[in-house]
Amino acid sequence: MLVDNGVNGDSRVQKTARSAADAGWDVVLLGRSQTGQPASWRLGEAQVQLLRMPSPLRQRRHEYRRHWLVAPFAYPPTGIAAHRAQAVRAWQADLAVRRALLAGGSGGPLRRAGLRVRELAAKVVKKWVSFRYWQLTTSQRLRNSLRSPWDRAYTLFWRKVLGVRAWRRLEPQLWDFELAYGETVDALAPDIIYANDFRMLGVGARAKIRARARGRDIKLIWDVHEYLPGVKPRANHHRWMPANHAHEREYAPHVDAVITVSERLAELLRRDYSLPELPSVVLNTPNAADVSAPLDESTADIRTVCGLGPETPLVVYSGAAAAQRGMGVMVEAMPQLPGVHVAFVVNDPHGPYLTGLVNRAKELGAADRLHVLPYVAHNQVVRFLSTATAGVIPIHHWLNHEIQLITKFFEYSHARLPIVVSDVETMAATTRENGQGEVFRVDDVQEYVRAVRAIVADPERYRAAYRSIDLAAWTWEAQAVVQDRLYRRLAPPHRLPAGPVGAPAIDQPDVTVLVGQ
Repeated sequence: MLVDNGVNGDSRVQKTARSAADAGWDVVLLGRSQTGQPASWRLGEAQVQLLRMPSPLRQRRHEYRRHWLVAPFAYPPTGIAAHRAQAVRAWQADLAVRRALLAGGSGGPLRRAGLRVRELAAKVVKKWVSFRYWQLTTSQRLRNSLRSPWDRAYTLFWRKVLGVRAWRRLEPQLWDFELAYGETVDALAPDIIYANDFRMLGVGARAKIRARARGRDIKLIWDVHEYLPGVKPRANHHRWMPANHAHEREYAPHVDAVITVSERLAELLRRDYSLPELPSVVLNTPNAADVSAPLDESTADIRTVCGLGPETPLVVYSGAAAAQRGMGVMVEAMPQLPGVHVAFVVNDPHGPYLTGLVNRAKELGAADRLHVLPYVAHNQVVRFLSTATAGVIPIHHWLNHEIQLITKFFEYSHARLPIVVSDVETMAATTRENGQGEVFRVDDVQEYVRAVRAIVADPERYRAAYRSIDLAAWTWEAQAVVQDRLYRRLAPPHRLPAGPVGAPAIDQPDVTVLVGQ
């Protein structure tokens, strides 16, 4: 199995590896080391290996050069600009000390005149250094987006000349993944490669091609977590999307089976890549055993952690912290929801985005009702959240948000929490159909306040909806059966594990992983 992250932070990938190993498959999960050093551990019966991945191709050649046309006086991008700016500040500090000594009476008129000349020279040099530094930062900012007429022409040229191979010029960093993973994949000589998402598709497909040249048949499964044209680009430049989309289109024909997260996304993939069959849908749902398991001794429930009694309204957001997740509306609404506490259970409690939300809560006089908490182990999430009053999903209108039920939707559901969700298509429709919560317009503070007030006024009305929802279908055990059937269809007959189709219940994991999508 291949993934482009550090594994310890991706619940879907970990559950996939562990359930496959528990079903009898020999599983090696390869990920990317976040520290630069290789690492390995066992995830149940699955072996995890993190590979060292240098990424020298991440920066483009123009980032190492001076931009003579845009900024002819700019410093070269070597770090010399910061060095020169600091040196001038040190010079002026030294002159200030000399001025103070002269003020004490030492030195004659000649020394004073000489000091004035040096101070004037320092001011002139400082302005010149500042101008050159400004030219450097301005030119870098203009080039970072790669949207200039020259950059657009460059992108268009290579797309026309190379077609699906254009990513080699537009996003060469994709080769860094190949060079980090390829040799290890070949050495493992797998029967099936399970590639998670778009970057690993190319790594898996190239390994399959090399194996075929050596007379071995490898089957390739592609697990599509997100619809690439519908994501917010992970790099702030114009080439990222066309390059990664070209990479995906080049290697999709080598796939033997596709798994994805929603029926809508399955249909889009079959349309875009003319797939011979509709991709299998595997939802990122909690383990059934985790839903009923008690919290371990080191983990209290969210209400206890926040120091709140059972009668205090508490609304929670769990998952990655980012602007497109829409968390700001929860803070902006706090003055209109007196007595209601807000908890963020996030991947980076001290990151700049969360710090901005905390500062905003202080400005609104509501900081005492805002609680920022770190992730807990994914097998503890449902029980941890279950004492909250409601779970909030305020995400913005990105295509991937529209077409699927995301991880936290299932976690809130198994926790029997009333859900407050923005009007993204699939989750809003499901929430309305089930009666398990309220829907509000994205970023509309008044609509959000209305939804929260409705739930706080009668939370049991929404909790009662779960009596008629088949939550058993929203468990990982049910999803693992879909995957196992696919493995058995693709694997050589003599390599099939013994036992019936499906995976046994998954034991408690021993690592901290991603709370929500």
